[in-house]
Amino acid sequence: MTVTEREAREVAEAAREQDWQKPSFAKELFLGRFRLDLIHPHPAPDPESVQRGEDFLAKLRTFCETSIDGALIERESQIPDEVINGLKGLGALGMKVGTEYGGLGLSQVYYNKALALVSSASPAVGALLSAHQSIGVPQPLKLFGSQEQRDAFLPRCATTDISAFLLTEPDVGSDPARLATTAVPDGDEYVLDGVKLWTTNGVVADLLVVMARVPKSEGHPGGISAFVVEGASEGVTVENRNAFMGLRGIENGVTRLHRVRVPKANLIGKEGAGLKIALTTLNTGRLSLPATCVGAGKWCLKVAREWTEARVQWGRPVAKHEAVGGKMAFMAATTFALEAVVDLSSQMADENRNDIRIEAALAKLFGSEMAWQMADDLVQIRGGRGYETAASLAARGEKGIPAEQLLRDMRINRIFEGSTEIMHLLIAREAVDAHLSVAGELIDPDASMADKRKAARAAGGFYARWLPKLVAGAGQLPNSYAEFDTLAPHLRYVERTARKLARSTFYAMSRWQGKMETKQNFLARIVDIGAELFAMSAACVRAEQMRRDGEHGREAHQLADAFCRQSRVRVDELFNRLWTNTDELDRTVVKGILGGSYTWLEEGVLDASTDGAWIADQTPGPSQKENVHRPIR
Repeated sequence: MTVTEREAREVAEAAREQDWQKPSFAKELFLGRFRLDLIHPHPAPDPESVQRGEDFLAKLRTFCETSIDGALIERESQIPDEVINGLKGLGALGMKVGTEYGGLGLSQVYYNKALALVSSASPAVGALLSAHQSIGVPQPLKLFGSQEQRDAFLPRCATTDISAFLLTEPDVGSDPARLATTAVPDGDEYVLDGVKLWTTNGVVADLLVVMARVPKSEGHPGGISAFVVEGASEGVTVENRNAFMGLRGIENGVTRLHRVRVPKANLIGKEGAGLKIALTTLNTGRLSLPATCVGAGKWCLKVAREWTEARVQWGRPVAKHEAVGGKMAFMAATTFALEAVVDLSSQMADENRNDIRIEAALAKLFGSEMAWQMADDLVQIRGGRGYETAASLAARGEKGIPAEQLLRDMRINRIFEGSTEIMHLLIAREAVDAHLSVAGELIDPDASMADKRKAARAAGGFYARWLPKLVAGAGQLPNSYAEFDTLAPHLRYVERTARKLARSTFYAMSRWQGKMETKQNFLARIVDIGAELFAMSAACVRAEQMRRDGEHGREAHQLADAFCRQSRVRVDELFNRLWTNTDELDRTVVKGILGGSYTWLEEGVLDASTDGAWIADQTPGPSQKENVHRPIR
C-alpha cells in the first residue's frame, strides 16, 4: 500500500486515547508538576489479592524448579508439551482471567511477579504466557469484548486454549496505516485475507486476535478492526516457525489467512476500533516485559555476587576492584529501581485510580534498556566464561551459567511491543499533548490564518498561566520532603528538574513549532530524562515504604540513594545533549550514505547474506506451504 507520511500520522493519531479522564503522575511530570501525592504513600494491594498471589507463586515456584528445564528448551528450541500442559493444569493460562470465567484472577502486581519467576526458569516460557495474556485474547476481551464473547472465549483461555496477537505484517511494523490484511463483510461473516509475521504463540495458538482492514461500504464504516479467529479455521496456515538469536523456544511464526470466514459476532468492539483496542490493551500489557527484566536483573546480581566473591585476581576478589564493583553497584541499584517502577505502575493499574499509559510505556522503555545493560555487564564481569555457553562450561566441569544466553534473550526486549525508538516517539507524543492541544493549529502549516489567530489566543492564555509556575517550586526549599530523610534531596532534585524539563520542551516547541516531530533525537532525550525522573521517584517512594514497614529499610534507602545519584549523572548528561549534539551533522552524513557518497567505505569485505527479497511477498492467496500449526493437547 502507498500511504503518505501525513496519512500515516493521521491513522496513528486517530488510534490514540484522546482524553485524560484520570490523573497521571508521569504526564504531570512532563508538564513540570511533581505530583508526589499521586504515588506517595505507596499504594498497597488488598490482603486477599496478596494471599491469592502468594499461594499461586508458591505452587509456580515448585513447578518451575521441578518441571521446567531451561537448558533443554534452549538446546531443543522448543518448550515440551508436558511443560505447557503442566502450566495449564496449574491455572497459569488464566492468571489474569477473572475467577468467574475459571481463571485465577490475579492482580497485575502478582501476575508480573509470576512472569518474572517463570522467565528466570525459561524466558521462552515467560514469553508464551505473556503473549497469551498480556496482548492475546484475554486482555482485549476484558476491556472491549461483549459479554457473549467473554462467556465464549475466556473460560477456554483460562484453562486450555493458547492465544496469539496478529498485527505485524511483512511490510508493516510500527506504521499500521499500511496494514494490508483485509476483512470483507459477507452477510453475517467477514472474509479475512492476508499474511501476518512474527505471530508470537501463533504456531501453537488455538485462538487468534487478528487486526484487519474492513473496506468502507454501505452500512460499514470500515477501518482497522480486531477479530477473534479460531486457529484451526479453514484457510489459516502457519507457513513457518521462525528462529531467533534468543528466546529459542518461542513459538513464533508466519500465518497466512486465505478466505477465512469469521462470524460477525467475533468482531471485538466496533469496526475501525482495532488500533485503539491494540494500544489500550498495551497500556497494561507492556508491564509484563519490564517485569521479566526485573527477574533478569535479580539473577544478574546474584550470579555477579557469587562469582566475584569466588574469583580472585591480583590478590583479592574481583568484586573489590573498582572497575568490577561499579558494575555491580549499577546492577543492584538499577534492579531496585526497576522493581519499584514495575510494582508502582502495576499497583496503580490494579487500583484503576490513575491513567498509567505513560507510566507503563516508561517502564517498558526503561526496563528493556537497563536489563540489556545489566546482562551485558554480567557477561563482561564473567569475562571469557560470560561468552562461553552454559553447556560448554558444564562439559569442562564448571558451573553452567547461561550469561551469554541471557544477553541474547534480553536483546529482543528493546524491539518487542514497540521498539525503543517507537517508544520514544509514543511517549513524546503524550508528553507534548498539552502543547499540541493549545497550539496545534498555530503550528499546522495547512491551517488558515483565522484558525491560527484563534489558536494563538488559546495558546497565549494557557502559557500565561503555565509558564510562571515553572519558575519556582518545592524543590528549592531546603526542608521539602523531609519525611524521606536522606532521600529528600533527590526528590527536591526531581521537582526542580521536572520544571526544567518542561521549560526545555516549551523552548523547543517555540523554536521548531511544526518541525518538532522531526526532531526525534531531541524528543528521545526528553523522554529519557522523564524516565529517569519517574524511576527516581518510584525508588524513593518504595524505599520509604520499606523503611516504615521495617523491611530492609536501611538497605533500601542505600540502594535508592545510589540509584538516584547514578541517575542524576545520566540526567545531567542528557540535558547537556539536548542542545550540544551532532544531530545536524548526522543528518548530513545520512544524506551522504543514502546518496551513495560513501560506498567506497564498504569495499574490502564480503557479504555473507543469502539471496532473497528484503521483504517477503505478502500477496493474498492460498498457501503453497505445509501447515506447521501445532496445537497442544
